[in-house]
Amino acid sequence: MKRTLKTLVLALSVLALAACSGKGFVTVKNGRFVRDGKPYTYIGTNFWYGPILASEGRGGDIARLEMELDALKELGIENLRVLVGADGQDGVFSRVEPTLQTAPGVYNDTLLVGLDRFLVELGKRDMQAVLYVNNSWEWSGGYGQYMEWATGEKALIPLVDGYWPFMQQMRKFQTSKESQELYFNHLRNIVGRTNSITGKPYKEDKAIFSWQLGNEPRCFSDDPEIRAGFIGWMTEAARIVKEIDPNHMVSTGNEGLMGCEQDPELLRQVNSIPGIDYMTIHIWPYNWKWVNPESLLEDMEGAIGKTKEYLDLHRTLADELGIPVVAEEFGFPRDGFKADMSATTRARDVYYTYVFSQVGTLLDGANFWGWSGFAVPLHEQWESGDPYTGDPAQEAQGLNGVYVTDTTVDVISEFIEQL
Repeated sequence: MKRTLKTLVLALSVLALAACSGKGFVTVKNGRFVRDGKPYTYIGTNFWYGPILASEGRGGDIARLEMELDALKELGIENLRVLVGADGQDGVFSRVEPTLQTAPGVYNDTLLVGLDRFLVELGKRDMQAVLYVNNSWEWSGGYGQYMEWATGEKALIPLVDGYWPFMQQMRKFQTSKESQELYFNHLRNIVGRTNSITGKPYKEDKAIFSWQLGNEPRCFSDDPEIRAGFIGWMTEAARIVKEIDPNHMVSTGNEGLMGCEQDPELLRQVNSIPGIDYMTIHIWPYNWKWVNPESLLEDMEGAIGKTKEYLDLHRTLADELGIPVVAEEFGFPRDGFKADMSATTRARDVYYTYVFSQVGTLLDGANFWGWSGFAVPLHEQWESGDPYTGDPAQEAQGLNGVYVTDTTVDVISEFIEQL
């Protein structure tokens, strides 16, 4: 009875807030984002674990969620890129948990309500989420888990089995109709969901900025048949989303040229898929060997030069296609390449300064990776029960994440004030 009353009060307050809010869906007009008839640009972050914090089960911490969202809102950050939930069983090394979809079409209902509550909390603060529903990487299940369910072939783990064998296995997803259908069913279930707290269908929720087909979808191959399958399943996924929810934008979550086997033609195909409203790009100077771990600051000029080339290339294509472009994921390590929250972030601050300075010119939006906020990591390699940070389970905790105590926060605040 107490929970029912609490839920009713929350729902009524949310509906009242929604009724007096004049801000609507973000759309695209003449190649740029528009909200309420006005041009819209933004600086946001990646907050993949938000729906887990919003749950009342394992991993949930609603008090922390509210504290993090309030801190982000105070900074002026209103756009969060978020994982809908992980796929597969818990207890898999380097996979985030608890997982949302434990078997095909079987859900952890506590986490589903967590997703509902997360959207409610965003709506109360006039914040929005980019929600991604798949992953080409292992840390949330994604490609590998759908193939394991469909074919019985155990999904490889890069940190255990190596990245090359992993990528060779993941290319099979592009032509596995059975695996893709499991993903499509999950997509239908999530996009077609009605919020259990407000009673509002997701398609009517202005707290959703856009749906995203996956995190860094790649084809992992030069083979024409595999590439055709890659474009094919994303085309079908975009069609499904638009059919269920015509109100929200759709993006691929692709990294750009680096996520397209460095083939400009494949990049064009990815961003010409019917229903894709804007281009996404990711930038990782260390991962892409633009900087060395022992000389992050010294290598900065070269990294910024390569970043500008990358932004120029994608801006040119986006303008040709008449769509906005967002650097929705970019990260830079802490000084000394230390996964220690006490390590300084001088190099990162310089790099962020450059990327943020391009919002409004080469970029229509930018989401840094990722928000660690008030977390205090217990281990460098995430273990079950540890607090969540911006660095997922497969990454060194603290290496790329932004804490509230970092000087990076001052850089973020400065550029948001200029928008």
